Amino acid sequence: MSALLELDAIEAGYGKSRVLHGVTLSVAAGETVALLGRNGAGKTTTMRCIMGLLPPTAGRIAFDGRDLRGMPSHAVARLGLSLVPEHRGVFAALTVEENLRLAVRRGSAWTFDSAMTMFPALAARRRTPGGKLSGGEQQMLAIARALMPGPRLLLLDEPTEGLAPVIVERLVVLLKELKAHGLPMLLVEQSLEVCRAVADRHVMIDEGHIVWAGDTAALGAATDVVRRHLTLEDA
Repeated sequence: MSALLELDAIEAGYGKSRVLHGVTLSVAAGETVALLGRNGAGKTTTMRCIMGLLPPTAGRIAFDGRDLRGMPSHAVARLGLSLVPEHRGVFAALTVEENLRLAVRRGSAWTFDSAMTMFPALAARRRTPGGKLSGGEQQMLAIARALMPGPRLLLLDEPTEGLAPVIVERLVVLLKELKAHGLPMLLVEQSLEVCRAVADRHVMIDEGHIVWAGDTAALGAATDVVRRHLTLEDA
């Protein structure tokens, strides 16, 4: 299976602090890949590099064969990559409808009406300012907004963080629906349960190094690796 997104030996950091040390991973068309790791392992930094928010100091990032290095984030987004950021980035003063309509792109398969169908909880709150939504509703809005441009690859950074278990269950159902529609996803997540439910492959990162990769069956057997590189509370 050919890769849609490829990261090859990516090095990156902030100032004199190096965070990523030769990160290599890929996402194929129609595939969901989970990037697992503890807090501070380099997951968000990897996402920032992909989206052009942090220039890597070495290595290669390619999307559909096109080199993304040096490309500004708005140009990366135009190629079809959409990011759901860790802290959601909802416009607090704008209504749900305004948040979504701002993100619509001509030619996208996603419309405001189709978003309301997929996210019925948002349909009931369409005139509510983003800042007045619950955490779960804000996460739904952040995902819906990322879909509006019609992405070819969806990147999600810790989508379940801080959410109640019942909301996490709804998010898992939603991600499965998106997967069934053939949308490739790169999912940054700490919950093994969520990753097992959604992802085809799993990549573990620890202190900026890729330490393990495999499918869901292999993850279930990798108890020692999980114990060593992931928090036991999330296992």
